[in-house]
Amino acid sequence: MALALLEYLDSVKERDPAARSRWDVILYPGAWALLYHRIAHWLWVGKLTWLARFVNHFSRFMTGIDIHPGATIGKFFFIDHGFTVIGETATIGDNVTIYQCVTLGGTNPSTGVGGKRHPTLEDNVVIGSGAQVLGPITVGAGGRVGANSVVTKDVLPNTTVVGIPARPVPVDLVHYSPGFIPYGTPCGEDVDPVRARLATMEEELAELRAELASLKTRQRPRPESKVS
Repeated sequence: MALALLEYLDSVKERDPAARSRWDVILYPGAWALLYHRIAHWLWVGKLTWLARFVNHFSRFMTGIDIHPGATIGKFFFIDHGFTVIGETATIGDNVTIYQCVTLGGTNPSTGVGGKRHPTLEDNVVIGSGAQVLGPITVGAGGRVGANSVVTKDVLPNTTVVGIPARPVPVDLVHYSPGFIPYGTPCGEDVDPVRARLATMEEELAELRAELASLKTRQRPRPESKVS
């Protein structure tokens, strides 16, 4: 138990440069929210749903983080800051990082049957602050969701998506931040899908203008030579 706690604290410290020691991490609301969720989930699985919800509400009051007792969470899960909502059927893998004000939200089942309504985050996923990941979709292993993005479709493994709706960024991210990318958001204008698309359209427009100018030159009538 003690070794598992130390491993968890070290995993958080590796992802947060503001944590100067394990004692800092112990005070994080995300660490306490995870502890409360482990208790609530154990009660939920044991069919003690009212007690599970009570622990859930107490945790939300104490930490500002709302994790439904039914959510399944793997090892070394880290919520940086708080004000995050995680739905009942959400599934979270190992080494996942979520920043503040994130929602793992569900869809409204038209059949009236709950089923799988919330996202699945595979291992080593990073969700940036303010992102909304909605529905029974999957963010593949190593995937990153940029800040304030809205994700409603699956994200392929090792892919970074940004924007509303979220789209994959068009460049290799190693240049910007090899390995772990804080907030899941690469910095640089050329990783904006809209800007990249505009740049592509400008190149295509320049090529069309060049072709049009060439056609005009070839179709221009040649001056008649004078007969002496």
